[in-house]
Amino acid sequence: MSAISIRKAREADIAAIVAMLADDALGQAREDAGPPLSRAYLDAFAAIDGDPNQFLAVMTDGDDVIGTLQIAFIAGLSLRGARRGLIEAVRVAAERRGEGLGQRLFEWAIDKCRERGCRVVQLTTNKSRLEAHRFYERLGFKASHIGYKLELYRGSAFHGSAGPL
Repeated sequence: MSAISIRKAREADIAAIVAMLADDALGQAREDAGPPLSRAYLDAFAAIDGDPNQFLAVMTDGDDVIGTLQIAFIAGLSLRGARRGLIEAVRVAAERRGEGLGQRLFEWAIDKCRERGCRVVQLTTNKSRLEAHRFYERLGFKASHIGYKLELYRGSAFHGSAGPL
């Protein structure tokens, strides 16, 4: 086994990341792992990569991408001007789950949030992901808030080019 490491994602990693995002019932309904890979993923990667307040990470074992997550660093006025780290799109390759890699990935991400001066690390997770809820609670996260989402694009419009948020 090669050494496991975590680094900033590269364009060459996008297909592996999208494959992990699509690797369950929820992801299959909302992702298009191709081939070919949709241009929307390349556009989204370029936007993330060019934003200093976004960090798309991959966990690798040698040349293999085995995990991913994205951190958004958010400045805010609440909590006396606290910065927040928002962790999203967390995945570990199905064949590698149960090895403690998710915990290692989160510990790394939380350290990155500390380095950036964040006072809070937060995340959202789908209500149906009960195993993920237990995992986050074991890491010390509290289900202290209720989150809501409003989907702005439906159907095929969602697969178009990523536009302004």
